[in-house]
Amino acid sequence: MFDLSLDKLRGYRPEVAAPADLVDFWRRSIEKARTDDLSASFTAIDNKLAVIDTYDVTFAGFGGAPVKGWLHVPAGATGPLPTVVQYFGYSGGRGFPHVTNLWAQAGYAHFVMDTRGQGYSAGGGSGTPDDSAYAGLNHTPGFMTAGITDPEAYYYRRVFIDAVRALEAAKASPLVDPDKIIVTGASQGGGISIAAAGLAGLAGIDLLGCAPDVPFLCHFERALQITDEDPYGEITRYLKGFRHDVDAALRTLSYFDGVNLGRLATAPTLFSVALMDAICPPSTVFAAYNHYGARPDVAKDIEVYSYNEHEGGQTYQQLAQLDWFANIFAAKESSTDR
Repeated sequence: MFDLSLDKLRGYRPEVAAPADLVDFWRRSIEKARTDDLSASFTAIDNKLAVIDTYDVTFAGFGGAPVKGWLHVPAGATGPLPTVVQYFGYSGGRGFPHVTNLWAQAGYAHFVMDTRGQGYSAGGGSGTPDDSAYAGLNHTPGFMTAGITDPEAYYYRRVFIDAVRALEAAKASPLVDPDKIIVTGASQGGGISIAAAGLAGLAGIDLLGCAPDVPFLCHFERALQITDEDPYGEITRYLKGFRHDVDAALRTLSYFDGVNLGRLATAPTLFSVALMDAICPPSTVFAAYNHYGARPDVAKDIEVYSYNEHEGGQTYQQLAQLDWFANIFAAKESSTDR
């Protein structure tokens, strides 16, 4: 245990300054992306599985760049189905279609989005390049500092807009119920899911829920102070060399901080945190959790894994999510029937 005690974590609400133009910046980014046709396509493939049907997905993300994904559904499903949209952890990607389809096994549509430029730990079907002109600017190895001195050029601007466009692409499929969508992901995927939940409202998209698991990309300044682990370590190494960029970098990161974006969210949430996690320190997760929600009545809960590192709850968390997703979808069904 290297961070605050659990009692202190539960009350940890640090002042994380949001830029005055945060909402305007993201509205402009969404509007800019929508000048490119979404061009969402879904092509049935042979996934080698008897009980799951899979569609190869392509849609236009930030800058019109093609972003890949999979859409998995129970075999023979005709939809529309409650849908889980999943984002991947750092270095992850959609990989082979037989690998990530848990939520389709539960009877839902399961849409997974590649993370541009990543996927090297998954291989297989990952293949979404980051072909932005800004991708080659001076930065440390990795993605955390690509464009870090300017929010317009920062890598995660492209990723977070891809995440919003993924929601639009999912809604374009007749297999997806556009009124029943939950976002989820672990680590980087958790951070992206928080961003998607915060930005969905600005994009006119209603989400039913957000389930970030041991989320990354939260309370950057705290993370840089208390952990040497990567990927946050990429930022400290960059600032070690580019000493004059500290203020500009921290300003840029404030536009992408899960604390600030989570404050915009209106969907209920189920977080998870691991108290021995040195990669995504517990205080950074609780900072995002405690500030989450645009209104005080936004329902939220958090699963705590006291003796786990960044692996978190894993199958235990999946069990919790299976129950939580079922309840969220059932409540929506019930309200629709009335």
